[in-house]
Amino acid sequence: AFYNMGGLNSEAKQFDAALEWYHKATRLHPMYAEAHCNVGVILKERGDLEGAIAAYNRALSAAPNFGIVHGNLAIALTELGTRIKMEGRIAEGITLYERALAHNPKYADALYNLGVAHGTLGQHEKAIFMYETAIQHNPKCAEAYNNLGVIYKERDNLDKAMECYSAALSVKPDFPQSLNNMGVIFTAQGRAQEALTLLTAAIVASPSYAEAHNNLGVLQRDVGAIPEALASYSRCLELVPDSRNAGQNRLLALNYIHSGSEPLVCQEHADWGTRCQQLFNPLPPLSPSEQDLNPDRPLRVGYISPDLFTHSVSYFAEAPLSHHRTPAKHGAEGRVHHFAYCCTPKRDAKTVRIQAAVEAAGGTWREVSSMSELDLAKLIREDKIDILVELTGHTANNRLGTMALQPAPIQATWIGYPNSTGLEAIDYRFTDEKCDPLDTQQTHVEELVRLPGCFLCYTPADPDQPPVLPLPALTNGFVTFGSFNNLAKITPEVLRLWARILLAVPNSRLMLKSKPFACETARNHFLGLLQAEGVESWRVDLVPLVAGNTEHLATYSSIDISLDPFPYAGTTTTCESLFMGVPCITLAGDSHAYNVGVSLLAAVGLEKDWVAHDQDEYVELAVKHTSQLARLGVLRSCLRPRMLSSPLCDAPAFMARLEDVYRQLWHRYIQGGREGMLKQRSERSQRNREHLQRRQQQLQQQQVAGKNCDVQQTVQDHQSSPDAMATPKSGFEAGQGSKQQQGEVQGLHSSECAHASHHGGALGGSEQAARGSDAGSMDVGSSSDQQESADGVGGSSAAASKNAGMLPEPHGSSEMNGHEEETIAMAAQCQSLLLDPQPNKQPEDSSIQQQQQQQHGGSAEVRAVEDGDALSAPAKNGQQGSKGATIRGQGMQHGRGKTEGGKQQLSKEQQQGAQQRSKVARQ
Repeated sequence: AFYNMGGLNSEAKQFDAALEWYHKATRLHPMYAEAHCNVGVILKERGDLEGAIAAYNRALSAAPNFGIVHGNLAIALTELGTRIKMEGRIAEGITLYERALAHNPKYADALYNLGVAHGTLGQHEKAIFMYETAIQHNPKCAEAYNNLGVIYKERDNLDKAMECYSAALSVKPDFPQSLNNMGVIFTAQGRAQEALTLLTAAIVASPSYAEAHNNLGVLQRDVGAIPEALASYSRCLELVPDSRNAGQNRLLALNYIHSGSEPLVCQEHADWGTRCQQLFNPLPPLSPSEQDLNPDRPLRVGYISPDLFTHSVSYFAEAPLSHHRTPAKHGAEGRVHHFAYCCTPKRDAKTVRIQAAVEAAGGTWREVSSMSELDLAKLIREDKIDILVELTGHTANNRLGTMALQPAPIQATWIGYPNSTGLEAIDYRFTDEKCDPLDTQQTHVEELVRLPGCFLCYTPADPDQPPVLPLPALTNGFVTFGSFNNLAKITPEVLRLWARILLAVPNSRLMLKSKPFACETARNHFLGLLQAEGVESWRVDLVPLVAGNTEHLATYSSIDISLDPFPYAGTTTTCESLFMGVPCITLAGDSHAYNVGVSLLAAVGLEKDWVAHDQDEYVELAVKHTSQLARLGVLRSCLRPRMLSSPLCDAPAFMARLEDVYRQLWHRYIQGGREGMLKQRSERSQRNREHLQRRQQQLQQQQVAGKNCDVQQTVQDHQSSPDAMATPKSGFEAGQGSKQQQGEVQGLHSSECAHASHHGGALGGSEQAARGSDAGSMDVGSSSDQQESADGVGGSSAAASKNAGMLPEPHGSSEMNGHEEETIAMAAQCQSLLLDPQPNKQPEDSSIQQQQQQQHGGSAEVRAVEDGDALSAPAKNGQQGSKGATIRGQGMQHGRGKTEGGKQQLSKEQQQGAQQRSKVARQ
């Protein structure tokens, strides 16, 4: 009777009374298994999992073979395991999942969640086994199929990954995570139309799925639809304001269509840095007693990079990593003990080669890809690094969070990005006087250090060096212009200028090579843009990526003259062009990203004849050189040896100058100490704010006066006007600061050609993908292409693998508001994707292997990462436990499982997945 009264009260949702009746029943009959079981159900519904588990165990003590109790106990243990796992206690969570399976070996939720836990620990074989076993017992577990796909994709088994994602979608056609993950793969392969269809479907299925908006932005960026990409990133940030992926991808995208000197661009970088810095509490500052302040001792210099593989940045990082003069190799003459902190997610042959070079030079190699930003900062502090240099900027898998923690007394940024990081914790940004002249209007949170000569040192791919072939125009009978930069750099303004050249040079042709040209829709769109400018389609060759670096470089044998885009010039792409004997015409501008080509050409002695200062001169230079084919042929035959013997490729000399700069920075630190560094940061920040305010006021006044507010014209007006505001000078400059600083300036300055690669972004755009030639790597990570956070699929943390902890849980929703409809409409209108989405369209390439080859074709050995914005990592779902429903009489309660957020490569998110109901038994 007591038991039945408990059941009736449970049905009426009067659970306090129900518990009292059940307790009366068990006091009279301690071995009353059903009563103990229903107590457990109520406690579980209230969230008291420990109490529920204890009640179920009492029921099993009374009735060891009571199957329903075993099932309910498995559910409770699984939910408790998930709760504990979410607190970071993964090992304890695994133990609870295993206990659950001891009670119900076929419980798919426990098997699935155990797979999630093993995957989080990197135990992929165990995770695969658990997911496959979960599918055996629940063939409709779409989350398990999805997560299997994630693992196979991480192993570069795209055939298997696509098979798993397709299986998930056969179970749940509107499963947003699998739609997103397939879209990410298609984006990386250049299959833009299919990627658009899938990413749009993911957003329709879950309008608040932030990462799908970010990944749509990556796709739009890849095809050159920068305004649309900016809108997608902004939508992602509305949903998840602290998303480092979208935030940093947005910063990168601004560089493609705005000059870096524009107040908008400068302010956005500074604002991002302020917000990011607030999320990190710096490590305690070093006291004088904790530092060896000997001004002449060997310095300990650390380099942080995720791009030490076949990637654009690696072609410029190899010199400093392999040519330092270390005490281990040079004895008393050794000046630097360098540390390479390798954050590369996937090692390749080049990683092995660079590691060997670091160790052969007497440096220290640290594998830190699995470390958190905090743990990496602690390791750097333990290594007693004096000067810490990050090589990524706002690109994929960056560790700007580590820099924000300030593990080293002196911190700098270099190579990977063409603009400021925005972080006040970073003291310096390495550049040169070509990229950032003394009167630059571009502001940086960091102090500029203008290296003597070129601020980059290029190391060609070895042994991928196809021969330089004769000038093709001599046998073709026509001139072929070309650009292998990523499409994000080839803006409508750039295309209009190139069309002018083609119209001015009869029968000339244009060859463009980029990842999205694997898509027919993208090709047709670009042909249409050029046709609108009067260029017939037969004069244009649009080529997708090729299989490897040797093949990529060999493609230069088809072009006579390279054309550099603007305002985001190439870096790696330009270097590859010069290495293959193809000179490049570039346009000087008013910001770092604009001027990288100027610096590179100056480094090899081509500044006079190949650098234009306005668009008319750009066309004139192209026409002039096509009228001097014999001379062009001679230059082609000698350009490679000329480049290799120039300062651009002289690693020993470059490193001697760089080590001098490091010594000067160290002396400066000793003189001023930490307090001096903080004072400099504060003064620099105040100068930048005042400068931006004056610039904005000037632009507003010009708008009111009806003047042309184009950025370049604004700078020209500024330079010619006697009333123009004074330009704040930044960096180590002659005549600035103390005597010591003046001496340093001389060391930091030189008449040698300053070859400025972008800080990161400026690097070229050759196939962004793999090697990251200019396109991705140096771009975002190199200025031009920037790996963008991602290159490749993964999601750049802020750009690259952004700090997962910074990404709050997105809120799922099945409804779509007007703003979201507008976002999807913009996606469908993506500049290079003019066809309506076709969900059932067959892949343009039947072989996934062919698709993989297409994505590799750039200037790298075998490109593993794309150059563009960082793509969010594939989503993983995990189920958490179950909810009970009261059963009348002597029935047992049961519950539904709900999904748990799995850890992605670059972020964590909670995601709702399929719900599973356990069986109910009645007595």
